[in-house]
Amino acid sequence: MKLSTPVYAATALLGAGLLALSAPLAASAHVEVEPSSTAAGSYSLLTFSLGHGCDGSATTGITIDIPDTITSVTPTVNPGWDITPLTDGQVTYTAQSPLADGLRTTFVLSLQIPADAAVGDTLAFPVLQSCEIGETDWAEAVVDGEAEPDHPAPSLTVTKASGEAGHDHGAAAAAADDSAATGSAAGDDVLARVLGIGGLVVGAVGLVVAVAARRKNAA
Repeated sequence: MKLSTPVYAATALLGAGLLALSAPLAASAHVEVEPSSTAAGSYSLLTFSLGHGCDGSATTGITIDIPDTITSVTPTVNPGWDITPLTDGQVTYTAQSPLADGLRTTFVLSLQIPADAAVGDTLAFPVLQSCEIGETDWAEAVVDGEAEPDHPAPSLTVTKASGEAGHDHGAAAAAADDSAATGSAAGDDVLARVLGIGGLVVGAVGLVVAVAARRKNAA
């Protein structure tokens, strides 16, 4: 039985919607960092997000490389994780019990963005993710104009220094609230995409049913 043009259109519409939804979800598979501030000289809370293991294997620890220009880092306590503070340019979190693949957690570091960093400079924080079986090295550089690598290093871009930079530790906490709001907005965006795709699915199904009904009546 040949499909009519409306049926083809409905199928194409559904496929495009699912593709649009899958793109942002795939991007979220990386280990990413969300800074509360990127201004030169400012104090910032860097939130590293981890949402999967190594090819399905549970995570046992992460090691975060800190740029040489940053000499002081305060790791935030994570229940269920042992912490090795800044040593030889690295901060390490070790899981007391492996984190199963598919479960998400975050790690927060408090530090000061270098005051002499130029606007536009990139600060990379490579992360080595250790698992029960294997490991994943999130250390590949992201180059403007080139395709994103498979395992990009979490990074931030330095912005213009503010007048209060370097003097108000409380600003980092306030900025963290803004960061949380931004994360919430991002979640709302994904929800909106899901609802939008749901509407496309309903519309596509309705179109197919209508075509089938017309054919039945015509027969």
